[in-house]
Amino acid sequence: MFKQKTNTENYSTSTTIIGASTTIIGNIETNDDIRIDGTLIGNLVANAKIIIGINGKVEGNIDGNNAEIMGKVTGTIKISELLNIHGKANVTGDLHAGNLQIAATASFNGNCKMGANVIALNSDNEKVVNI
Repeated sequence: MFKQKTNTENYSTSTTIIGASTTIIGNIETNDDIRIDGTLIGNLVANAKIIIGINGKVEGNIDGNNAEIMGKVTGTIKISELLNIHGKANVTGDLHAGNLQIAATASFNGNCKMGANVIALNSDNEKVVNI
């Protein structure tokens, strides 16, 4: 008489959080959003949104779709869509981004490439695609 309800909905992506008191030495690869409030010594690849919190620190390369940087990053950052460097963020290294916003109070030292022509990036070598 009554049908049992089945759960057929797709689960949304979850967010991985690296807490303020956590230090990870090694590389991270994820398909989900990730927030780093602690320290990562290694490379980060995320096919989703990356957030580096105010107290977050990354010593390594970052590769993802979108990123919000509020903490400190030392390494190359490759973001296919929007890279937003907020507040008192400190970024040292080269940037490759589809779109870029840097707050007047943020610090950036390195080279920058942006726009649709630099988006097709491969982990082994950089490819430029003209659209």
